[in-house]
Amino acid sequence: MKTSYKRILIILAIVVALVLIWYFFIRKPEAPIVIQTDKPTVGYIAQSVTATGRIEPEDTVTVGSQISGIISSISADFNSQVKKGQLIAQLDKSLLQATVDQYSGQLQNAQSQLVYAKNNFDRQSLLYKTDAISKADYDAAVNTYSAAKASVNSAAAQVRSAKKNLSYSDIYSPIDGVVLNRNISVGQTVAASFNTPTLFVIAKDIKKMEVQANVDEADIGAVKAGNRVSFTVDAFITDQFKGIVKEVRLHPSVSANVVTYTTIISTPNDDMKLKPGMTANIIIYTKEVNNAMLIPSKALTFQPDSALTKDYQIVGKISRKRKKTGGSGAGGAAGDAAPKTHALSSRSDSSGIVRQTSFVWLLKGKQIVQTRIKTGLNDNTQVEVLSGLTANDVIITGATGGKISATSGTAAGGSPFMPQRRGGGGGGGRGR
Repeated sequence: MKTSYKRILIILAIVVALVLIWYFFIRKPEAPIVIQTDKPTVGYIAQSVTATGRIEPEDTVTVGSQISGIISSISADFNSQVKKGQLIAQLDKSLLQATVDQYSGQLQNAQSQLVYAKNNFDRQSLLYKTDAISKADYDAAVNTYSAAKASVNSAAAQVRSAKKNLSYSDIYSPIDGVVLNRNISVGQTVAASFNTPTLFVIAKDIKKMEVQANVDEADIGAVKAGNRVSFTVDAFITDQFKGIVKEVRLHPSVSANVVTYTTIISTPNDDMKLKPGMTANIIIYTKEVNNAMLIPSKALTFQPDSALTKDYQIVGKISRKRKKTGGSGAGGAAGDAAPKTHALSSRSDSSGIVRQTSFVWLLKGKQIVQTRIKTGLNDNTQVEVLSGLTANDVIITGATGGKISATSGTAAGGSPFMPQRRGGGGGGGRGR
């Protein structure tokens, strides 16, 4: 009995020792509850649409040829500065000149026939007045004279046509500009039988460019003429270029079942960095607000955990659904209250900004108070507050420590690194 009693005491002593070792050396003390807060700030917020596009000159002219022939000389090349009326190319004139000479000879022959017919008509007219010839002979003289005049007119028209074709052998620039493309070389044959061949492409002014952006159908409803635009190009990745939406073309483009609309954006190019054909990564600002009251977007999704009731008094309604799912704590996953209120029917103000009802939690001493607010723009990082808060309010954005459930804290708050819903938020629309 004594041996068994001693064993029990030894085992109890070992257990107590292990418990003490765990309690003092191994056990991690429970972290205190820390409430993360922020105050409203004043700043800039915008809603935008992203797209890609190509840079092109605002006005280009395609120079062709109205006649066929062989290129005999070229006076302009790629990137050449040309003036309106400047000779830029010539076709071989030998055959055209021969045609002019041929029709000129026919004109002279017709003129000679006209002189003879007129003299004959004058004689026949005198004889007819003295009844020396019959009416039939007089009519024949009149007909011959009229036919001679018609032949002269026809020959003269052929000469004018031949000379006009000869003038077409000289290709002139129709505008002041820069030659973007040259499609011909000396000795090349130009055939203008059905379609006018393209000889040159001339840009009127490359200091004024336009971006032809392809905007997704889900985003095009927010894009309007006059919207501010910023974009980058791969050649100057650190430079931000600016522009203005000029027009939205109604003709859609469909590629792989994706519908896009061409949006024309005008942009200056005084420093000549932008070149035709460059790819632009575009941000179109559909709505912008300066000096707006802003709060973090994750404040809209924060719901107080029941563990906070130990140290704080909660004034407001806590979503039961959130408690069951364990999605409480530091602004956890999408809660029941915030998304529902954020989806309520909303109205737009005069600037087109949608006013929506949301809820946030304020820290007032040892109280956590739920407050209704009106929100405007949301760029998935910050939210514009239209009413319901003051600059001195302390907004709760999350809580950590204690027995609060560990959650991401950014699911519904809109992390800029999470995939975006089509057409929403500050990075709204599809990226390229």
